[in-house]
Amino acid sequence: MAASTQPPRTEQRWTVGELADELGVTTRTLRHYEDEGLLTPQREGGNRVYGARDRARLRLVLRGRRFGMTLAECREIVDMYDGAATSERQQLTTLLGRLDEIADDLRRRQADLRRTLTEVQDVATRCRDRLDQLTSE
Repeated sequence: MAASTQPPRTEQRWTVGELADELGVTTRTLRHYEDEGLLTPQREGGNRVYGARDRARLRLVLRGRRFGMTLAECREIVDMYDGAATSERQQLTTLLGRLDEIADDLRRRQADLRRTLTEVQDVATRCRDRLDQLTSE
């Protein structure tokens, strides 16, 4: 058995397709986030290779997007992620503030949906009642 000439990998790495598959996004999404400066994969030959840092940043961005944050807001959070350990307090404070805003917005929308649903049900009841009247005439 021949000895490997490649140095051992010290950290886990993912190709574009592997990372996209793992996190449920398209390769185009990864390229977009790279163009936006959110990800900085290394190059191996003609291939982009993502490390643990990019994976962690991508997970933060995707979570932020699910929560309704803009890319700029996501960038602010993930850029703090790269800072010194002392920036963790700032990152958490910033994130918590934004999450409170998102929760407030979701509660308002939930209340609006409840009101709309009640209105729809009231109109449907009136329609059914009128149909019953027309049927019995």
